Amino acid sequence: MKTLFLALVFIHGSIHLLGFVKAFGWKDVKELTISISKPMGVLWLAGMLLFFVFAWLHSTKATYAWVFGIAAVLVSQLLVFMHWQDARFGTFPNAVILLVSIVLAGSYYFQASLSAEIAQLTHRAHRPEPRILTEADIGGLPDPVRRWLSTSGAVGKPFVRVGRVEQHAAMKMQQDQSSWYDARAVQYSTFDPPGFVWSVDLKLNPMLGFVGRDRYMDGKGEMLIKLNALLPVVNERGEKIDEGTLQRYLGEVVWYPSMALSPYITWEPLDENSAKATMNYAGTQGSGVFHFSPSGDFIRFTAWRYRGNEIDASRSEWVLSVDANTEFGGVRVPSEMTATWRLPDGDWTWLKLALTDLRVNGEALK
Repeated sequence: MKTLFLALVFIHGSIHLLGFVKAFGWKDVKELTISISKPMGVLWLAGMLLFFVFAWLHSTKATYAWVFGIAAVLVSQLLVFMHWQDARFGTFPNAVILLVSIVLAGSYYFQASLSAEIAQLTHRAHRPEPRILTEADIGGLPDPVRRWLSTSGAVGKPFVRVGRVEQHAAMKMQQDQSSWYDARAVQYSTFDPPGFVWSVDLKLNPMLGFVGRDRYMDGKGEMLIKLNALLPVVNERGEKIDEGTLQRYLGEVVWYPSMALSPYITWEPLDENSAKATMNYAGTQGSGVFHFSPSGDFIRFTAWRYRGNEIDASRSEWVLSVDANTEFGGVRVPSEMTATWRLPDGDWTWLKLALTDLRVNGEALK
């Protein structure tokens, strides 16, 4: 699809050369019946060059390609209006190119806002190289939690102040959806103050897709999803979102085991293979249960979360299950997981997640 679009831009841009040729009398151009002055001929040439530059920048995924796309369309459409009888059909490719350029502009501003939020999050958490996690640090934790931290290899490694994960995901947007959507996501998480910024890019088809951002910062949660980076389809915040986002943060500390020692998290043993964690931060409290294997691997997290933000929204059980573990930087963490809502009408597994990269502290910010 992108190749066809670039071909359209190149062909449409090349046609503008006819106006330049006619203006300077280099060749008779029968397709253009109206006289064109030399200054206007230069404008036709400028239109062609702008389209060519846009095509090249778009093919290389350059950040500012959209600027040249919009500029090219403005010049071209001005020429179309001035030579309407001969050039009116140029309006159609201009409309297509303008639409793509606007989508690219939306993506640019979305990414710029996202980068600013990530910088704000990580700036507050980035400190000099943290100290090493020791056996003494985990001595007061419940036995299954202590066994997990030892088994994971986190003991003897630096405390994680900031972490970054890259994810490949399969997602379902609706409970009755049969097919899975492919997505790529990146998340930054911090230890103190606790927070995360998660961004996702999900393609429905070559023409349509969603970008999304979930944020937990200063104890407040936010969910934002935009169609083609332009039209907001989800923009939620509020107390229920705050609590649910806190619980999500709590469940995801398993990617950075030392974060289990957060001063905002308290642990309560339940049995020899499970413990309840309660997090209290910025006026919001949430809890969940961590389940471990007898050998010490984390296998499941369960929490009662609000699924929506409506006034009458109720809590449902939310389950994170581990399918595989991988070692990153000498620490064994869950690398393949599924997320399931246990609802009155049946379980709904809406997310399959695979970690493709995990970095911590200084490496996470490179």
